[in-house]
Amino acid sequence: MGWAIALHGGAGDIPLTLPPERREPRLACLRHCLDIGVQALKSGRPPLDVVELVVRELENNPHFNAGKGSVLTTDGTIEMEACIMDGNTKNCGAVSGLTTVVNPISLARLVMEKTPHIYLAFDGAEAFAREHGAETIDSSHLITPENVERLKQAIEANRVQIDYTQPMKKDVQIETDTVTGDSQIGTVGCVAVDGKQNLAVATSTGGLVNKMVGRIGDTPVVGAGTYANSLCAVSATGKGEAIIRGTVSRDVAALMEYKGLSLKEAADYVVEKSVPKGNVGLVAVSAAGEVTMAFNTTGMFRACATEDGYSEIAIH
Repeated sequence: MGWAIALHGGAGDIPLTLPPERREPRLACLRHCLDIGVQALKSGRPPLDVVELVVRELENNPHFNAGKGSVLTTDGTIEMEACIMDGNTKNCGAVSGLTTVVNPISLARLVMEKTPHIYLAFDGAEAFAREHGAETIDSSHLITPENVERLKQAIEANRVQIDYTQPMKKDVQIETDTVTGDSQIGTVGCVAVDGKQNLAVATSTGGLVNKMVGRIGDTPVVGAGTYANSLCAVSATGKGEAIIRGTVSRDVAALMEYKGLSLKEAADYVVEKSVPKGNVGLVAVSAAGEVTMAFNTTGMFRACATEDGYSEIAIH
């Protein structure tokens, strides 16, 4: 028993040769966010507060695909989405289609706490944000030059892609009728449990580079990209369509609940058996203070720590 925390900055076709200028800022941010989360848990903050706090930090960092730094749709716009969930109560809130909200994860929490609903999207979610004083900004301030260039490359290659994908020449043969295998979401997420077995999860993303306007991924879908109950909390990342089909985060919890699997056994089964290789990664914690970080992609930006002193920050 004890507290535990894990976070991720996206899984996908992350090259082993990822240049230092792209690798080091992300690792530094993971380290910083892990420290913030650990200190919050040690000070007695509820896990729901902790996961929101950590994901807000990740959203504010332009090196990750959420909040500032969100990737662009085929029209060159941003459409952000997020979800937060409390394990013991199963209270949850989700948002999609955000264009001006600085911290989508905090708006998701407002939906959870201030409305009778779970999910608000697009114009309704934006109006709700303004009505409740959520911080907003002109969307141009959330768009980075790097993501403008990524969109240009994706359009030239005629594909939807993850933000870690290396440039592709136009004459390379690719699939154009589906999202290709390396087209994962550079999502950010955090799961946490305290010493009293309270669990929570938060996930946030900008989606896919060159995605269709109006496309919704797995992140705000409870039971797909985000889920928590009294047994575990799970935040997934990867190809959203595959994660939705596999009900990834709920399946981890279901295997623990109905089959009696451990957290690691359940996560490994879902990652290896339920979703095609190259499509998913996840971080999870259990009520007992266990932590696991599993993926079947080339890599996943990830970090974790437990009360017994274990910690890890890694990519591949």
